[in-house]
Amino acid sequence: MKPVSVPIETIEDAKPPASSIGVTGWARKNLFSSTFNSVLTLLIAFGLLRTIPPFIKWAFFDAVWSGGGETCKSAAGACWAVITNNVRFILFGFFPYNQQWRPVLAISLLVVFILYSRSRKRWNRYLLVAWPIGLATMGLVMRGGVFGLPVVETEKWSGISLTLLLSIFGLSAAYPLGVILALGRRSKMPAIKNLSVIYIELIRGVPLISMLFMASVMLPLFLPEGITINKILRAQVAIILFTAAYIAEVVRGGLQAIPRGQYEAAEALGLNYYMKMRLIVLPQALKTVIPPTVSILISAFKDTSLVVIIGLFDLLRTTHVTLSNPEWMGFSNEAYLFTAMIYFVGCFFMSDFSRRLERDLKTER
Repeated sequence: MKPVSVPIETIEDAKPPASSIGVTGWARKNLFSSTFNSVLTLLIAFGLLRTIPPFIKWAFFDAVWSGGGETCKSAAGACWAVITNNVRFILFGFFPYNQQWRPVLAISLLVVFILYSRSRKRWNRYLLVAWPIGLATMGLVMRGGVFGLPVVETEKWSGISLTLLLSIFGLSAAYPLGVILALGRRSKMPAIKNLSVIYIELIRGVPLISMLFMASVMLPLFLPEGITINKILRAQVAIILFTAAYIAEVVRGGLQAIPRGQYEAAEALGLNYYMKMRLIVLPQALKTVIPPTVSILISAFKDTSLVVIIGLFDLLRTTHVTLSNPEWMGFSNEAYLFTAMIYFVGCFFMSDFSRRLERDLKTER
């Protein structure tokens, strides 16, 4: 049989079937690739059609955006007036009303620092110095006493400013402490290793609520008469110590994952322990454990809401106080949904930053 020759132009002009490209091809590959996937896709689509349109109607079209509690009681949809009427108290709590621009300025500075620091190209010694200066400036703006600003005691720091204070300072201090504990647990010095093991296992063996109660109730009993420690500082220390123990175990796993040859190569170069860890081991270990580390930090960020049980007025507590007003009773769905969205934004930002960092460092290779 004589072979049939096909012109090159014809081969180059040939296109894939319409069913394998575009939206149709994506749907066939991801949603309807098998009978089970097809049935599952249809069930999920049916559930979304039954829930999403009613939710949109409740949250937007039938919602009340302004007015008092009496107006909301006659509405068929959501009562977002509970947020619009109380948003300043929910976000800033008992911070003096005419001074609430100060936490707004401090939070804005924090957001600018975070957004600027997202790119690894900007990570240098100047940024390392700028962060402590920026955090100190935020603290001065919040407390006052300088530049003619009236002093606002920390007992009045509440709402989102307290939540961010506990989370940002807590996570910043817990991470290096966790790394030190992980190195201590793998130390060849028995005293340091045993102390690190005892600390990590003891802290991981109790819930955060217990540590908060210890810091708030038990610690003052051991202090000399007349000496007190700020309640926010006590809660901050408890969160740092608790989070550091979990980070230590994650980092220890990363250290154990480094091949023995890396340690031996560093020793063959004549590097001392400090140089070996800083230049060879820790960069690889910390890069490997980015996902579990960020998971712990996200959990710690959400766990700051537990300070409500020791009387601190964080974002969750100010929301609860708002709902205790008889005028706004019965509208907890809207209030807690607003609070949940704020926590979601914070957690999503950390998760997105983790993905970006993994991609930049190419941890999969």
